[in-house]
Amino acid sequence: MRPLPTLLILAVTAAFGGFAATAIRDALTQPAAAEPAPAQATVPMTAQLPATVAGQPVPSLAPMLQRVMPAVVSVNTKQRVRVRTPFDNDPMFRRMLGIPEERINESLGSGVIVDAQRGYVLTNHHVVEGATEVSVMLADGRTLQAEFLGSDPDTDVALMRIPAQNLSAIPLADSDALRVGDFVVAIGNPFGVGQTVTSGIVSAVGRNNLPGAGFQNFIQTDASINPGNSGGALVDLNGRLVGINTASFNPRGSMAGNIGLGFAIPSDLASNIMQQLLANDGQVRRGTIGADTQDIDARRARALGLDSSSGALVTRVYPGSSAANAGLRANDVIVAANGQRIASAEDFRNFQGLQAANARLTLDVRRDGKPLQLTAGLQELPRDGASLDPRLAGVTFGELPETLRRQGASGVQVSTVANDSRAERAGLRSGDVILEATTGRFNDLASFRASFRQPPQQLAFRIWRDGGRIGTLAIP
Repeated sequence: MRPLPTLLILAVTAAFGGFAATAIRDALTQPAAAEPAPAQATVPMTAQLPATVAGQPVPSLAPMLQRVMPAVVSVNTKQRVRVRTPFDNDPMFRRMLGIPEERINESLGSGVIVDAQRGYVLTNHHVVEGATEVSVMLADGRTLQAEFLGSDPDTDVALMRIPAQNLSAIPLADSDALRVGDFVVAIGNPFGVGQTVTSGIVSAVGRNNLPGAGFQNFIQTDASINPGNSGGALVDLNGRLVGINTASFNPRGSMAGNIGLGFAIPSDLASNIMQQLLANDGQVRRGTIGADTQDIDARRARALGLDSSSGALVTRVYPGSSAANAGLRANDVIVAANGQRIASAEDFRNFQGLQAANARLTLDVRRDGKPLQLTAGLQELPRDGASLDPRLAGVTFGELPETLRRQGASGVQVSTVANDSRAERAGLRSGDVILEATTGRFNDLASFRASFRQPPQQLAFRIWRDGGRIGTLAIP
């Protein structure tokens, strides 16, 4: 049997780490003053954690969490979904069989109160997407109906409002100051089991290569983030919000559990999106410098006099664009923007997408192998079809969702189509993806608009709808 001092050292080592155990070992091995041996104790031993170690309070996250946890909420959503069957065209037969026309899907997530006075709650777009009813349960057990204020699918941020009575909010930290190795704590409602806390460190910052996600600048952490944690809080040890938990990665799917790869939207980005949603009627507006770029291969890098193939090669600059006014040219290579390294065309597109519309960019460029610095402002492009062609009056266009781009799609998306417009009568629908037109091919809204520099005699689109190509649609 081990002597009692050794057992105590091992127990404290397991609970509090080597530092505390070393302090206790030193204290136990100090020479004791000579004194009579005490009588054999008859009081039974009880296992308990000490309140102090070597005279110091035991470290605990409890005081910080006591302040923070009331600001993290559970989000319950309900969505009405039409039940599709082979009898959709025979309502009487459906009724005879008792087949309902719709069902209600429920899902759970998390949210963070960031403004107690106004009742603002941040969560993920995918938590509330398509919901017809959203309720929020506070840590004190109250359940409140939430008002949807807007969301941005491309950054997966959504904003809600709840009645602002006796609420607690989490203060925002400067997420740009996060470093790899900083301790963080994730709070949410995983699997609907109730409010849960996990801890870990920042594993990486600036992650932007997750498959299927939109514009990306994720914080990666090994704090467990499971289904239901989405929309919850990632906080530092001071109880400040550094991120909104959004995703976990597991090759077998998110429901297979956590393997230490969790991702959160930085609080600076989430706050910026929230301000845009409030200012723009629940929408986020983005801009472009008006230039197309592509990746650089080793052969092209040598031809351009570059030391490496890192950067975004400018292939086209649109006349009258901010890029043209700044002096950017085809064959220039963008290697950094606002001091952030640009390694590929995807990096530059992602960087532009994360900036506010009309933001100013300082571009580090290589031209003929020599360094050059240019300044260009992002410009929000007009989205109305009437400014392109009279036949498109009543139609508005937008950029493709970044999730579709990452699946290899290119083109523009139809945002709205006015009732009884020429486009509506021709069969154009909101949500259609236009892949090609009689004006030519295009990658995004800027090149789509540029293709109408010479209006075509006949206007036709090749369209992708509901995941399947439907051929050509002509607008007379």
